[in-house]
Amino acid sequence: MISFMKEVVSEFKEDNVPLLGAAQAFYYLLSIVPMLMLILSILPYLNIDPERAINIASSVLPPETTAIFADTIISVITTPSGGFLTFSIIAAFWSASLGVNAFIKATNEAYNVSEARSFIKGRALSFGLTLAIMAAIIIALILPIFGDNLYAFVEPILHLPEQAESVLHFLRWFISVVVMILVLAALYKWAPNLKISYRYVWPGAIAATALWQLISWGFSLYVSNFDNFSATYGSLGGIIILMLWFFLTGIILVIGAEINAIYYRRNHYSRKLGS
Repeated sequence: MISFMKEVVSEFKEDNVPLLGAAQAFYYLLSIVPMLMLILSILPYLNIDPERAINIASSVLPPETTAIFADTIISVITTPSGGFLTFSIIAAFWSASLGVNAFIKATNEAYNVSEARSFIKGRALSFGLTLAIMAAIIIALILPIFGDNLYAFVEPILHLPEQAESVLHFLRWFISVVVMILVLAALYKWAPNLKISYRYVWPGAIAATALWQLISWGFSLYVSNFDNFSATYGSLGGIIILMLWFFLTGIILVIGAEINAIYYRRNHYSRKLGS
């Protein structure tokens, strides 16, 4: 384990992981507005209270970032628009695929392989992975938002005990984490220009999920209690926080790819030597 971690640190420096994370953060920041437009354009058809949507956004995003999009959330969530929804889907899909392309390049760097796939095949791959990410985001949003409504609907029918509510509350977040691990495993398998068995992608997917949960919680705690970005950056404080969060997310995703690449090289080549 010590040798493995030393190799991760060595690859972290050699592949310049912070630079790869910064490249992803740039495209993720570009895609966040179309993604929010897509989510918000769907919400009016779900009859969700705007104040509740603000509270949900506050529980997911840093407070300064939520404040930036608060007016947009209130205005869009109360005005359904079919044309706006169509535009949002196209814009979100295209911009998100740019972030996935940056992720694909980062995983190729981790495995020390070049991108030899054709432009059409590469775009098709990025679009497919983008669909998987969007599906995961939808599931991650639906479970926390509608978990209480689902319980309220099922409880009178099944006459569930009082303990069932706390169990279901845990399960909806547990399922969200599991979905994140599964999506990351798919990303780590198909993104690099290399044929990889699923057995080699689980360590990085689990590690990236755990690190993302931990760093997101720690970063949120730091922003809320130990620093005042609004006082330093003014109205840009929310954007700076969001950019830093994307930067950390990009680094974590590359670390997961580095873990998988090292695990793959050690096991794959040892199998060849053994045979």
